[in-house]
Amino acid sequence: MSLRMILRILGLLLMLFSLTMMPPILISLLFGDGQWDAFAVAIGITVLTGLAMFLPNRRARKELRTRDGFLIAALFWSVLALFGSLPLMLTGDAALSITDAVFESFSGLTTTGASVITGIEHLPESTLYYRQQLQWLGGMGIVVLAVAILPTLGVGGMALYRTEIPGPLKDSKLTPRITETAKALWYIYAALTVTCMLAYMAAGMSWFDALGHSFSTVAIGGFSTYDASIGHFDSAAIELICVFFLLVSAVSFSLHFTAWREKRLTHYFQDPEARFLLLFLLGLAVITVVSLWLTNTYGTERGLRHGIFQVVSVATTAGFGVADFSVWPGALPFLLFMAAFVGGCSGSTGGGMKVIRIILILKQGMREVMRLIHPNAVIAVKVGKVSVPDGIAQAVWGFFSVYVMLFFLMLVGVMATGVDQVTAWSAVASALNNLGPALGEASGNYGDLPTLAKWILVVAMLLGRLEIFTVLVLFTPAFWRR
Repeated sequence: MSLRMILRILGLLLMLFSLTMMPPILISLLFGDGQWDAFAVAIGITVLTGLAMFLPNRRARKELRTRDGFLIAALFWSVLALFGSLPLMLTGDAALSITDAVFESFSGLTTTGASVITGIEHLPESTLYYRQQLQWLGGMGIVVLAVAILPTLGVGGMALYRTEIPGPLKDSKLTPRITETAKALWYIYAALTVTCMLAYMAAGMSWFDALGHSFSTVAIGGFSTYDASIGHFDSAAIELICVFFLLVSAVSFSLHFTAWREKRLTHYFQDPEARFLLLFLLGLAVITVVSLWLTNTYGTERGLRHGIFQVVSVATTAGFGVADFSVWPGALPFLLFMAAFVGGCSGSTGGGMKVIRIILILKQGMREVMRLIHPNAVIAVKVGKVSVPDGIAQAVWGFFSVYVMLFFLMLVGVMATGVDQVTAWSAVASALNNLGPALGEASGNYGDLPTLAKWILVVAMLLGRLEIFTVLVLFTPAFWRR
């Protein structure tokens, strides 16, 4: 492992990240909110730190291995989020404490969407924009962006790409060169964002709100420029646009690439993962809407609108709200929360455990049942027409077991800080699945939680975004051996 090479790349990436603080300065000057200096100071600190890492190691050039990729991805997400919190600490009257700023920054970059801020609409426009932009950068992944635009990473970009793209099937390249793949994904991502923004504006949003919400919609983040989230607009058209783009972003971006390249939409219906997701959401939406009607929670139109919106928003791990679903009757809040464990497709901007893993767990469960009936039969696990190697099937079970173990450890940790069971359970589930909203005391926001609980949830968000093993591998002695 070349520590100098890693420091060089980390320095480059930090300097790249400092450029993302330029647009908030322009927004600040445009609206005259007087916060441009906070971002200027943050840029200065970030650039100087990046230079301090880069300059002594600028001649360190070595092929990156997968092991280095894990360290860079984990380091950069944590370091970037820490530096990303600087503007939030420096913004005058609206400044946050260190814990709250780090929480908000991690929540933004990991596209979780959990917030510690109340009265969001009263924040300076530059801060509002910056929160939304953090989610957009975190959606596709800043490391994938770096692979796309930093040729200095060379062929070793594959090591970074594999640690960054979520899901168990990471080796599928869309183009022969990994740099071209990363660029293709970012082009699709940017095109969806622009389209989403124009659709929001056509539905009646101001350009500022449309830009901010398009960032967090396509990233499946959930940050809004209002406390009431999408519910602030009370518009069926805006809700429908949001649902559409959440569904598009919850599908694998490699599927979008294939459909665009071959000019055919049939790929979406042929893909077993996308089909499972749509059928799952349809079933959940029917249960939710019918329950809301039968319990007289809402009338026919409201029940349909709120039911469909909240199902798609929570199940894809966006976390936008048009209503407080935590007070819905019966098992609905719990049912929606459990849906967030499924999340989006592999290679999408959604969180959760990923649809492909759920499919594989279900199919392996069925295989074990069939083995009881036919002990000598050789039964392959298939997704569509493709047989899944046993190695991947075992990796999924490994992921699931570690996921459950970490979930309970962090649940106990949060409860030990004095948080009640419902709040602790839902907050940990929300952070680990990159969802955002929670139940109990955290149903409004996370501001009242104890400081230690917030730090545990920050770790949970990072683990959820980097899919656990990318972080856990750093804590094994074998990783650090030569």
